[in-house]
Amino acid sequence: MENINKFKEIIKSAKTILIGAGAGLSTSAGYTYSGERFEKYFADFEAKYNFHDMYSGGFYPYETEEEFWAYFSKNIYYNRYDQPPNEVYNNLLKLVEDKDYFVLTTNVDHLFQNNGFDKLKLFYTQGDYGLLQCATPCHNKTYDNENIIREMIAKQKNMKIPTELIPKCPKCGGKMTTNLRCDDKFVEDNGWHQASYRYKKFLSSHIDDEIVLLELGVGGNTPGIIKYPFWQMTLDNPKAKYICINKGEAFVPKQISDQSICIDGDIGEILKWINLQK
Repeated sequence: MENINKFKEIIKSAKTILIGAGAGLSTSAGYTYSGERFEKYFADFEAKYNFHDMYSGGFYPYETEEEFWAYFSKNIYYNRYDQPPNEVYNNLLKLVEDKDYFVLTTNVDHLFQNNGFDKLKLFYTQGDYGLLQCATPCHNKTYDNENIIREMIAKQKNMKIPTELIPKCPKCGGKMTTNLRCDDKFVEDNGWHQASYRYKKFLSSHIDDEIVLLELGVGGNTPGIIKYPFWQMTLDNPKAKYICINKGEAFVPKQISDQSICIDGDIGEILKWINLQK
């Protein structure tokens, strides 16, 4: 509780906050990829293909494009478009909305923007479930997929979509895929580069300021994107404060321990408690 109170006071007085958000934040918000939620939406796929979570389903070697897109359309729909207002993200926004903030995230679910965060203060480094790209790729452009995904959901039968709904690249006519960074074929489109520029500008504007680096739910899969840079920025700036909230993975190098607060707990519960104290 002592560290939570320290966190509350630091955020209260902070003027500048950089949020680094990983999968643990969306997990705390209820967007789990296994368990009850998976069984609710994918029991038929589990029975037929014998995978037991949404992540594994994304790597299953489906025999046809009709099966592949039947699965992925449901995955995208329930993790990108079926999003009622979320308490965890709303409580986070309440903490930072009157601050000079920016969000760097490896999440691809669009929950920040869908819950009121300023889209000009967001950098989705790993892509967006709401975008398609050429699988080759033959060009660096992405395409909004909401209409086609909703149509796939409405018209699929027996875990297959109609053949005519299989998306084709408008340039080369080849396969399309989701705009997710999983190999060297990830498309960094104009929107990605603009967000990257805004992030770099934010950093350069506050490199020596009293900035709070708030890391939420970042695990060990891609530490080079958020965790390691946040540690380095804290080490380089004596005025910086590093705060890590992560259930089971809250730790910090001893070199920056005096500038840091680590809280091992559920992000959503902690944010809720702090907002109730305001």
